[in-house]
Amino acid sequence: MVKAIINISDEANRILNIVKAEFGLKDKSEAIEKLAEEYEEQVFEPKIKPSYLKKLKKIEKGRTVEIGTLEDFKKMYNID
Repeated sequence: MVKAIINISDEANRILNIVKAEFGLKDKSEAIEKLAEEYEEQVFEPKIKPSYLKKLKKIEKGRTVEIGTLEDFKKMYNID
């Protein structure tokens, strides 16, 4: 665990107090940890490339089964 002495603005201090209260955290260190985790999820999460999305859509199209009408479906699965 790293210890640090930091200087923050009054606004940042209020935000840390709000985060601390909202998540029921013990101290501002935990609030900073929580903010860092949230930031990591939003900023550092791998982004899906548009080319990969196209590939996924192509795969999805290959897995669909056309059954036609409701009657065709009932015949396919022997449903009365």
